[in-house]
Amino acid sequence: MIAHHLELERVRIALGDTPLVELDARIGPGEVLTVMGPSGSGKSTLLAWIAGFLPPAFTVAGRIRLDGHDITGLPAERRGIGLLFQDPMLFPHLSVGGNLRFGLPAAATDREGQVTRALAEIGLGGFAPRDPATLSGGQKARVALMRLLLSSPCAVLLDEPFSGLDAHLRHEMRRLVFDHLRRAGLPSLLVTHDREDAEDAGGRVIELSH
Repeated sequence: MIAHHLELERVRIALGDTPLVELDARIGPGEVLTVMGPSGSGKSTLLAWIAGFLPPAFTVAGRIRLDGHDITGLPAERRGIGLLFQDPMLFPHLSVGGNLRFGLPAAATDREGQVTRALAEIGLGGFAPRDPATLSGGQKARVALMRLLLSSPCAVLLDEPFSGLDAHLRHEMRRLVFDHLRRAGLPSLLVTHDREDAEDAGGRVIELSH
């Protein structure tokens, strides 16, 4: 297993004359770094920049390095970064299995076998033909997680992925997500306003105060 790491070097993000984020961090293999702060503090803006989706209205300084390679100027699809959002965003026109197959790299072999094993791993064995609309919120979140992992990212960004779930499901999904990310050795950046998210992540916490 490759020991991936993500580095954010002297990051400064501003909107006009208003500074939003200042950050220096290195995230090691299997580590979850949590960035906390109130609405408007720049948490999601930071993720959008790392992922390659930040609108041009923002001014940014700093570099993103993945496994030592500078990916700051690369298009989003070439950065090797996976995204997990509050909304699972499953494709409604694809079955559960189709959603997972979509996540697999084009060169992947034994695609049906990988889908079958992935569903069994998250307790959804036999769900491949199901319509995503028939799934519960927790089931959709599990499928979104496994689709992300099947895409073989080198790092993961998590944007409030648990806030749409009830209290019991939040705890279950946090455990599932963080366990999988650690086992996969993926450096991950979680943004949240929920202190329990940060506690369950078990890593360092950076607080934005704006």
